Amino acid sequence: VQLQASGGGLVQAGASLRLSCAASGRTFGTMGWFRQAPGKEREFVAAISWTTNSKAYADSVKGRFTISRDNAQNTMYLQMNSLKPEDTAVYYCAADQSTGWNLVRAKKQQAYNSWGQGTQVTVSS
Repeated sequence: VQLQASGGGLVQAGASLRLSCAASGRTFGTMGWFRQAPGKEREFVAAISWTTNSKAYADSVKGRFTISRDNAQNTMYLQMNSLKPEDTAVYYCAADQSTGWNLVRAKKQQAYNSWGQGTQVTVSS
């Protein structure tokens, strides 16, 4: 699977952005978004099942971010509202080609075997 992330940018606190992740290649079971801020470890943001539409979110983004998918376009989205300076990071999309949805597995980087190149999101205060 090849993944292409886009949609990042520089915005003020409180603004919104929508990230996209276009996928090509083999089918996949779960897709997710992770982010890495300067000097920090990469962390889970959200994940979605390509078949059941099950979703998972990090506590830090619940209620503000929404993950979705368009199966026909093979594209995953992350709608980010009420952005905060602490959301500043490089956002990566990833795909796990294992079948089935597992909430615990979906939050682990090690579960994903394909990664996009990342898109920078910067939120100013």
